[in-house]
Amino acid sequence: MYHLTIHSHFAAAHNLINYQGDCENLHGHNWKVEVTVRARELDKAGLAIDFKILKRETNAVLDLLDHKYLNKIEPFVTASPSSENIARFLYETLGKRLNNDNVTVSKVNVWESEYACASYMED
Repeated sequence: MYHLTIHSHFAAAHNLINYQGDCENLHGHNWKVEVTVRARELDKAGLAIDFKILKRETNAVLDLLDHKYLNKIEPFVTASPSSENIARFLYETLGKRLNNDNVTVSKVNVWESEYACASYMED
């Protein structure tokens, strides 16, 4: 099994829902995002997926969030825009764009700071 990982980023504002503390207030982050895909086989060029395609598709999804107030964007109107929920949103949205018979999104990490990361993957 092959695993490929790319890093990207986005900046956005949010406030956590049903949270008691400072993060209940409007604030922002410069999130770092790591997307990992897995593939069983390589193509004729020896690639699982071209990094250019993986980066393009990831950045297209991140553009939906970049410089936005996340609480106003589905699904975060009703689900708190926590790093955990952002990771799941990215995982599912990228899966719709990238998954095929060979390549699947396997894990998304969302870093809200240098020291704090949330991940989403399916068993």
